Amino acid sequence: MKTQNKSQSKSKVPKEGIFPEIIRENYIGSQKQSGKKALISGGDSGIGQAIAVHFAREGADIAIIYKENDKDAKETKKLVEKEGQKCILLKGDISLKTFRTKCLNKIRKEWKGLDILVNNAGVQFPKNKIENISDEQIQQTFNINIISMIALTRDCISELKKGGRIICTTSVTAYRGSDHLIDYSSTKRVRSQHLFVL
Repeated sequence: MKTQNKSQSKSKVPKEGIFPEIIRENYIGSQKQSGKKALISGGDSGIGQAIAVHFAREGADIAIIYKENDKDAKETKKLVEKEGQKCILLKGDISLKTFRTKCLNKIRKEWKGLDILVNNAGVQFPKNKIENISDEQIQQTFNINIISMIALTRDCISELKKGGRIICTTSVTAYRGSDHLIDYSSTKRVRSQHLFVL
């Protein structure tokens, strides 16, 4: 199955030398997150990468969970370290309990706890008709976008220090839908409701 994975996709060379702006060079951090420790799922590229770099500019150390793209993950680590902060790379499948346990063991060892959890990892598989969405696709989309997010939140609750924060990224499709991202749009709506029940 060909996938379009927004947070764990392979790097693509932008057309005509146009590159996404991860952080504005003239943005001056205020160190509001100085000394904080942030775990970001899907933090290797796209929005997750931008979140990592912004938190780093604000003074936080970063750990990113990513599935397979070492090149993007190493680039994110380089950008975080350029801001003078530490970056831990955690490669694996977020849907596996064993991997999440390994991540938290590493964080306990390195940091003795967390201040911020950013649930950003997600997948999408565009299809033009609902009839073209397989059971396998539905399961995979909900497993990464919803089940893994809830499980990671549950696993991290005991690690979050007093005053800790949980952030969940979502999408405009959560509110207005998308005719070619039917299952993805549904998961994004659930993500937007997740924090209300915590």
